[in-house]
Amino acid sequence: MNPLRVIFAGTPQVAVPALRAVHNSVHSVVAVLTKPDARAGRGRTLRPSAISQAAHELHLPVRTTHSLIDSTSEIAELIDREQVDVVAVVAYGLLVPPALLDLPRFGWVNVHFSELPRWRGAAPVQHAIANGDESISVTTFRIEAGLDTGPVLMRSPRIPIEPREDSGRLLERLAPIGAELLVHTLDSLATASVLPVPQAGEGASLAPSLTSDDARIDWAQPVGEVDNRIRGCTPAPGAWTTVDGARLRIGAPVAVHPDTSATPGQLVIDKHSVKVGAQGGFVELGMVQPHGGKQMAAPDWARGLRSANPSAE
Repeated sequence: MNPLRVIFAGTPQVAVPALRAVHNSVHSVVAVLTKPDARAGRGRTLRPSAISQAAHELHLPVRTTHSLIDSTSEIAELIDREQVDVVAVVAYGLLVPPALLDLPRFGWVNVHFSELPRWRGAAPVQHAIANGDESISVTTFRIEAGLDTGPVLMRSPRIPIEPREDSGRLLERLAPIGAELLVHTLDSLATASVLPVPQAGEGASLAPSLTSDDARIDWAQPVGEVDNRIRGCTPAPGAWTTVDGARLRIGAPVAVHPDTSATPGQLVIDKHSVKVGAQGGFVELGMVQPHGGKQMAAPDWARGLRSANPSAE
């Protein structure tokens, strides 16, 4: 096998296992692309991306940009100068302009956390959980001009989604699987032992980024769908509701309790639990966070309520 010369493009923590795996493989990471430092936390302090931090720990050169479209000539020059064979992409978050797609010998290869063509877009795991999928897989494919429409290189076996799993925890489980699949894909490209397969024309679905509006809970929906929506939006963008006019962020529920007598939005509070009614049952809350306050267990939050008959809306 002739090792490949790789540019790695990624941004959040979920991409770090893949960067480390490629770095530890026979292939050479010649540069890392990531988004610039961004403000985070209560103090809105500028912080480097998780990939930027990992790359510096591995002593890899880092190139940041807000837009590949605006940086096309610089990235093209980098690909040419470093004789790059492939750009490996994991949750990078920037659009790749067509002018760059075919410059590396094997193009831009993306690790996508769904079984394409299902859940094309930026938030496949969130949509899979929110829509009640029972399993998921990881796909590597070659990026083309369409949204996640490029030919598939490899797929992982299907992975069951645990009943109480939220999107953050599932992504943590999928990250090392994606890392292993990426290295296997690079090995197969280097030995010409993988054949790109066009995606099926049927079964495609879209998974755009979830907004804060998407994350507001409608308690009139069936209780199972409410549970799925909250878990799909945890930890980001963060499911929420209002209680007596005050916004409340909701973490992954502890349990679902079927009950045909439940009234949507009804809060049932006792010493050890807080349940909210939906259609056909109650969702038992886990961790919650009042607007401007700290995260806490739902029973601790409920002790501070002033209303005698609070409800969620």
